[in-house]
Amino acid sequence: MNISLVNPHNNQPLTAAPEGLKDGNAVVFPYVKGAYRIVEDDNYTENFGFQWNKFVGTQVDKASKLAISKERFFAETGWDKENLTDKNILEVGSGAGRFTQIILDFTAGHLYTVDYSNAVEANFVNNGPNDRLHIFQASVYEMPFAKGQFDKVVCLGVLQHTPDVEKSVHSLIEMAKPGGEVVVDFYPVRGWWTKLHAKYLLRPWTKKMSHEQLYKKIDRNIDWLIKTYRFFSRIGLGKIVNRFLPICDIDGTLPKGLPYEQLREICVLDTFDMYSPHYDQPQKVSTVKEWFQKYGMKEVWGGYISYSHGNAAVVKGVKA
Repeated sequence: MNISLVNPHNNQPLTAAPEGLKDGNAVVFPYVKGAYRIVEDDNYTENFGFQWNKFVGTQVDKASKLAISKERFFAETGWDKENLTDKNILEVGSGAGRFTQIILDFTAGHLYTVDYSNAVEANFVNNGPNDRLHIFQASVYEMPFAKGQFDKVVCLGVLQHTPDVEKSVHSLIEMAKPGGEVVVDFYPVRGWWTKLHAKYLLRPWTKKMSHEQLYKKIDRNIDWLIKTYRFFSRIGLGKIVNRFLPICDIDGTLPKGLPYEQLREICVLDTFDMYSPHYDQPQKVSTVKEWFQKYGMKEVWGGYISYSHGNAAVVKGVKA
C-alpha cells in the first residue's frame, strides 16, 4: 500500500500484521474475508449488508452482462478521458462493488474502497483478489487513512443514506489531496413533490421491518407490481400513477427488453433498496455545491447528468 493508514480513533499509524492492521498500542483491526474491518457489522447499514450479500452480482456489469454501471460511472465522473495510471482512488460506499469493478477494469488506478456494511464481503467475491484493490469496512466519518492523500474521491449512491450529509461531504473532501478531485451523486430535491412518493409515505414502517420480512413481502408482491406498473405506463399514466406504486422506477432506470427473470431480480433488489435504508435524505444540488465551496473546493460544478438508464444529481470539484 502506498497510502498512509491510521487508526481513525487515535490517529496512530497502522502497519500490516498477519492478523490485520495494528497500531502502536497493539490495537488490531482484523482482515476477514477480503477486507480490513475497522468497524463491527452492527450499525445503521445492516440492510445494505443483507441486500448485497443476497444479490451479490445483480448490479455488477460483468455478472449481469449489462453496461449500466460502466455508463453511469463514466458519465458522472468523466474519468474515461483521463489517464489514471498509478493514481490513488478512494471509493466510499462500494456495496457489492459495481463501481469497484469498473475502476479496476477500465482504469489503471490503485483503488481503496470503503463500505460501512459487511457488503465488503460481496465486493471481494466480485473483484478480489487484485493487487490494485484494498477493501475496508469503515465509516465515512472515521476512515483509516491519513487526510489529503487521494488523487480522486468518488461516492455514488450513498450520501443520502448517511446520518449527516454535510458531515459526509466534509469527510470526503478531507481525503482528497490538493488538486485532487471529488465526485458525488445523491437523491435530489427537485421540488415540493419530491417526497410525494410511495417510498417516503411507506418508509416510516418499512425501515422498521426485519430485512428478511421486508424482502419476503417484496418478493411475494413483485410480479403483480411489475404488471401494474407496465399497465399504467402503456396507457400513458405512468408518470402520474407509478410514483405511488411501491416498486422501483422501471422505465426511468432499467434497460428495455430485459429477460423477465432478470428484470424481476433487479426490481426486487431496487425496491428493497428503496424501503430498507435507515436514512433517506435527498438534497438540493445548490446546497451540496455550497458545502463543496465551504470545505475548500474550487472549480465546483453541480447539476444533472443524463445517461441511457437514468438522470443523476452530481456535484464535483477540485481541492484547493
